[in-house]
Amino acid sequence: MKNNKDFSWQDLQNKDFSGQDLRGANFSNSNLRGANFFKANLKNADLRLADLRFANLKLAILQGAKLKNADLRFADLEYANLTNADLRFADLRFADLRFTTRYLANFKFINIDYAILD
Repeated sequence: MKNNKDFSWQDLQNKDFSGQDLRGANFSNSNLRGANFFKANLKNADLRLADLRFANLKLAILQGAKLKNADLRFADLEYANLTNADLRFADLRFADLRFTTRYLANFKFINIDYAILD
């Protein structure tokens, strides 16, 4: 089932998406600073160029998600599933990546300074 919700170019700062099924949703170029995606299903979602600073992505499903050029500084990705996600050129400084599943994820050219890893 594909979710065709288009949230691109929107200001969704501090919005609560916890536990929601957002498979295939388009959040590209959106302000998601401080948004709550706790346990959200973002499989194959488009988050390119999204501002996800301080976002809660703990236990989120991000399989196949497009996070190219996303700003994930200070984001909480603890226990998130990043299998096959595209994180090229993403900014992950100070992000919490403990216990994430990163199988086949593309981390080329990322900035991971001061990130918390397991």
